[in-house]
Amino acid sequence: MFDTWTQQTNTNVSEVDDRGRVAEMFLCCSFAALLRGLIKAAPPKEEVQSFHWLHGKSSEMLVRYPLCLGPYHVCRGSKGMLLPIEWAHESLSYRLIGTEGDIGSWGHEYVRNLAGEIAQEYTKRQHNAETEAVDLLMDVEDLDLLLEHVDKTNFKRTCNYLTSAAKYLPGPDDMLVLDISYMIYMTFEEYPNALQIALFLDNTQFVKQVFTSCADLLRKKQFCYMIARHGITFELDDEMVADEDDREALQDIVNNTKLSEGYLTLARDIEVMEAKTPEDIYKAHLLDGRASSGASVDSARQNLAATFVNAFVNAGFGQDKLMTVPSDSTTGSSGNWLFKNKEHGKISAAASLGMIQLWDVEAGLAQLDKYFHSNDNPILSGALLGVGIVNSGIKSDCDPALALLGDYVDKEDSSVRIGAIMGLGIAYAGSQNDQIRSKLSPILNDAKEPLDVIAFASLSLGMIYVGSCNEEVAQSIIFALMDRSEAELGDALTRFLPLGLGLLYLGKQESVEATAEVSKTFNEKIRKYCDMTLLSCAYAGTGNVLKVQDLLAQCGEHLEKGDIHQGPAVLGLAMVAMSEELGIDMEIRSLERMLQYGEQNIRRAVPLALGLLCISNPKVTVMDTLSRLSHDTDSEVAMAAIISLGLIGAGTNNARLAGMLRNLSSYYYKDASLLFCVRIAQGLVHMGKGLLTLTPFHSERFLLSPTALAGIVTLLHACLDMKPIILGKYHYVLYFLVLAMQPRMMLTVDKDLKPLSVPVRVGQAVDVVGQAGRPKTITGFQTHSTPVLLAAGERAELATDKYIPLSPILEGFIILEENPDYREE
Repeated sequence: MFDTWTQQTNTNVSEVDDRGRVAEMFLCCSFAALLRGLIKAAPPKEEVQSFHWLHGKSSEMLVRYPLCLGPYHVCRGSKGMLLPIEWAHESLSYRLIGTEGDIGSWGHEYVRNLAGEIAQEYTKRQHNAETEAVDLLMDVEDLDLLLEHVDKTNFKRTCNYLTSAAKYLPGPDDMLVLDISYMIYMTFEEYPNALQIALFLDNTQFVKQVFTSCADLLRKKQFCYMIARHGITFELDDEMVADEDDREALQDIVNNTKLSEGYLTLARDIEVMEAKTPEDIYKAHLLDGRASSGASVDSARQNLAATFVNAFVNAGFGQDKLMTVPSDSTTGSSGNWLFKNKEHGKISAAASLGMIQLWDVEAGLAQLDKYFHSNDNPILSGALLGVGIVNSGIKSDCDPALALLGDYVDKEDSSVRIGAIMGLGIAYAGSQNDQIRSKLSPILNDAKEPLDVIAFASLSLGMIYVGSCNEEVAQSIIFALMDRSEAELGDALTRFLPLGLGLLYLGKQESVEATAEVSKTFNEKIRKYCDMTLLSCAYAGTGNVLKVQDLLAQCGEHLEKGDIHQGPAVLGLAMVAMSEELGIDMEIRSLERMLQYGEQNIRRAVPLALGLLCISNPKVTVMDTLSRLSHDTDSEVAMAAIISLGLIGAGTNNARLAGMLRNLSSYYYKDASLLFCVRIAQGLVHMGKGLLTLTPFHSERFLLSPTALAGIVTLLHACLDMKPIILGKYHYVLYFLVLAMQPRMMLTVDKDLKPLSVPVRVGQAVDVVGQAGRPKTITGFQTHSTPVLLAAGERAELATDKYIPLSPILEGFIILEENPDYREE
């Protein structure tokens, strides 16, 4: 073995004093190799220093002939010595503290060794350990230290990790983490990101601070676009924007007055301005004979379905072929179509005009004006609702909706009153308008009022004060619930009272506890329903695992038929888990189990929960599950599944879904109720001709719009008991979806807010949180010119350096400013 070693190391025995000395060296090396196998960690310095041997030539031999000592190497010294590599940067450390001079005079070997040490030290220091630092500080509960140690090179990576981690942290740690992120962003003047966190925290003081800290007017305009997309009511003051003219211009952006203009710019660019008829959507000619012959029957139910399809498909385009055609047209007039609907059907028909003129307040009010003079109460009611719809998401200083609808709240006819009340709820959702509260609260406190008027008043107040935890509104709804008789508590509409109460606490977590305690005193018929609704609303979008377990426990009970609280519990599971992808996937698996083992009332709610989890995001697995359930023997399950097919495909024009729904229209051509649901789903899939989305999330799924979620949840609660509500005379509840409707666009504008076409790459978003370096944020991209459409899970980035976007997230309206460093090639 010794001879083999001398050959492998090319040791010339004659160079050493004697063969024995080399043998001693060999034994030392063998011992070192043995040590390396036994000792995983570096030994203390004292132990290594005691590991000396040989003087003179033998130590030179060890240096001259490198031996395979693994994590140890031999250093020069008065004695040959074995040192771990991490202690071996001595040349570099002595060089740094020693005299400066010509390195070359020390010889080639020294320079080579020094270069190696510099490379090792550089690699050791450059290892992107921000995530480990954040984890450590979270464990020791001292995150404040981050503020001292982040710098301009790593603050973005640090904050990205913090905001992503917040989704998985329990309270109050999640809020603390976001507070730290906000402070870091503000320190480095990254105002758009700071504003997003301020909106997430629902902290108006933070929002004001962003405005007051930033001096650039153009950036403030971008902030206003971000606030408008979030859908909250926000008033600018002279502290935030000093100049009055500038403040008015910015307030217009916050009030969303530019939305209709931008949406129509997108529609013209994509060339989809031409109005579509319901027949264009049904495509009955692609089906066999029996379905097309069945569909030709001019029934009131099918005309009502066509009204909704027409409203959803032409939403916001300002023109259609049923309601806005001129009176002298050969194809008929809006009057003709209106009277093809019976009684309560006329409400939805007249209101559909508001949907067609969506976001264009002036044109919409002018079109609806003629119906205000009608003596037919359903038509008047529809016109009032239409006014609310056309004002959805648009704020105005002159409050046209309140001026027009306020006087009708106290009329005698209940359908007219409901039209006005629901219109106010939609127009002022999230505004916390006290004038409307003073009009609607007395209705809740009057025991003689009809149940349907009370139910819609409760719902509208819940929407106007969504997420506000307003105690006065909560008390009014609680008293209204306590005043209901046994018979009324069994009515399907009564479920809107607990829902209105729940919306007040949407996303507010522990704030609901006092009200939840009060709800335990309610009549047992409604008590558990109220509990589940309050719990699911309060923890919506939080991903709270403990609440998911509570709701699952409720769903696991096998109950008698009369119990209705498991429906909102199933919806609650989806509401709590919908905030991030991992939670959604786990929840979909849980819902699959419920379909197998759950009671009938749970099976009826599962499709609706799936629809909420994947809204405007047609995942193939969910689509297949809903397709299977749409043929279920229980018609309630089938109807819920069909509506959910419409929800998951809302505004996507998904060809596979459209084909499924066409086949279902053929399958159910004899069943009017199921066919009605199929038509509604078809209208939803082609909503806005494919330019709209219903997802309540925006800003790369970071922010959740409370008003949008309120609209969706209201429809889902109505679908828990479809026959008396959606298939009865309250079908106009479908219009609550307008609160969630938003263009799924990215529109770039210049400093004068005029559309500016630039090349952008649109691809599938990639999660790069915690990854080293500067990884690509999108994959499988295509390059287009703006404006562009963004599907679920897609992200856009500029494909040119000529402009700089004023927002890091390219969604909605994006202001571009010219890059001063750009040079034409």
